[in-house]
Amino acid sequence: MSTKVLLFFSGTVLFFSFILFSFLVHKNLFTKLDFDTTVRLQDKIPRRVDPVFSVLSDVGSFEPMLVVLVGLLVFLVMTRRVTAAVIALSGFVGFHLIELFGKYFVDHPPPPQFLLRTQDMVAFPQFHVRQEFSYPSGHSGRALFIATILLILIWQQKKWSPLVRGIACCVVVGYVGMMLLSRIYLGEHWLSDVIGGAMLGTALGLMTGTFLVGKGKGFLHRLHRGKD
Repeated sequence: MSTKVLLFFSGTVLFFSFILFSFLVHKNLFTKLDFDTTVRLQDKIPRRVDPVFSVLSDVGSFEPMLVVLVGLLVFLVMTRRVTAAVIALSGFVGFHLIELFGKYFVDHPPPPQFLLRTQDMVAFPQFHVRQEFSYPSGHSGRALFIATILLILIWQQKKWSPLVRGIACCVVVGYVGMMLLSRIYLGEHWLSDVIGGAMLGTALGLMTGTFLVGKGKGFLHRLHRGKD
């Protein structure tokens, strides 16, 4: 099985798994697990991390992640992957359309106000306000969508040493892990919201990855040759 087929197949399976998981969330099958997970995290993690996680909350909002996406799109165009850039932009827009659909049609209220620990660190105008329903988590989905694309791009950098690629992957994975944890700990989302958002973002990222594999030597290759 080729890498492209594997990425697309994995993304498709994950997308349909997201649909099934969304149905289970709508049926309130994870209510106790959601509440217990939030309470345990808030009991175990000290309050001094509130500002750090709150900064992550601002960084992961729509506007900053759109800036990151634009940077990725510019890179893809410069490396002659225009189709991949268009697909990535479509995937980002598609994620938010599905997110809005989930928030309006999946009956899943957010954590109560007494669990909310987010501090207002930076005043970004929000793309979403705290709505009646919270499924899926937009922060989680955006983080996983962009992280999946970044990991595929890092994996393709054969001129990088295994150590450099490993460190880069660890940085991306570490950021994603902190983002997902912060969503639950801060009381912004339940565990099921985060899982659903992560599944959707990863699925769309994998599908986008099918247009990244095996291409894109133009700009970087010329740049490398110019240094020789």
